Amino acid sequence: MIEVLNLTKKFGDRLVVSDVSFSAKKGEIVGFLGPNGAGKTTTIRMLATYLPPTSGTAKVAGYDILAQSDEVRRHIGYLPETPPLYGEMTVSEYLTFVARIKGIGARQVKSRVAAVLEKCFLTEARNMLCSHLSRGFRQRAGLAQAIIHDPAVIILDEPTSGLDPRQIIEIRQMISGLAENHTVILCTHILPEVTMVCNKVVIINRGRIVLESRLDELVKGRSLEQVFLECVSQEEGAAASGAL
Repeated sequence: MIEVLNLTKKFGDRLVVSDVSFSAKKGEIVGFLGPNGAGKTTTIRMLATYLPPTSGTAKVAGYDILAQSDEVRRHIGYLPETPPLYGEMTVSEYLTFVARIKGIGARQVKSRVAAVLEKCFLTEARNMLCSHLSRGFRQRAGLAQAIIHDPAVIILDEPTSGLDPRQIIEIRQMISGLAENHTVILCTHILPEVTMVCNKVVIINRGRIVLESRLDELVKGRSLEQVFLECVSQEEGAAASGAL
C-alpha cells in the first residue's frame, strides 16, 4: 500500500531527510517514531505530495508521488499537527465543504457527513462553530475530514498532541478502529503511542531510518534481563536485595 524508496529532502545545503526507505501493507498502523527534528513531518509531507523530494520516490495506494500526485491526493487522508479547520463554519458545514472538494457525489455527501460525525463522536458538536471547539473536538474534526472520503491511506501527524489523558484515549481508540479498512501512518515522538496503537514501527533519527520492524517481532526478539537492586536503610543500617 505504501512503498518508500530512497526518499531524500534538502533545504538549500541542509539535509533533512536522507535515503529513507520503508513500506506499509494494507491494514497496518505504522508508528513513524522519532524525536522532534528527526525528519518525520518532512517525510510525511512528501508522501502527501505537499513537498517534492530532492531525490528518491514513493508509491502511495499504488500511485507514484511524482508522476501521479493528483491520484495520490485522491487516495489519502491527511491530518497535519494543526487541524485545517475554518473557524466561521459549523462542524457540519465544514465537513460538507470538505466532502464536496474531495469529490464525493452530491447524493452521498449527507450520509458521509453523518457517518464521520458518528465515527468521530462529533454528533453533539455538529452545530458548533469550529472556532469554538475545544482542542479535543478540533482533533476529532480534523480526523473526520481526513477519513470522510474513505481513503486507502491515512496519514496522521501528532494526532494526540496537547490533549488531556481522556481525550488521548478516545483518539487512540478511533485510530485503532481505522485499521480494518485503511493503512495508517501515525507520526509521533511518543513511544507509548506506538506500543498502544500500532502493529509496526519505523524509527527515524537525524533524517535516517534506524529501525523498521513489526512490534510483535520486536518484542519477541528482546532478551529477558534481570536487574538486582540493593537498598540500605540509613536509620537501621539494614540491607535488602531483590531481582526486578
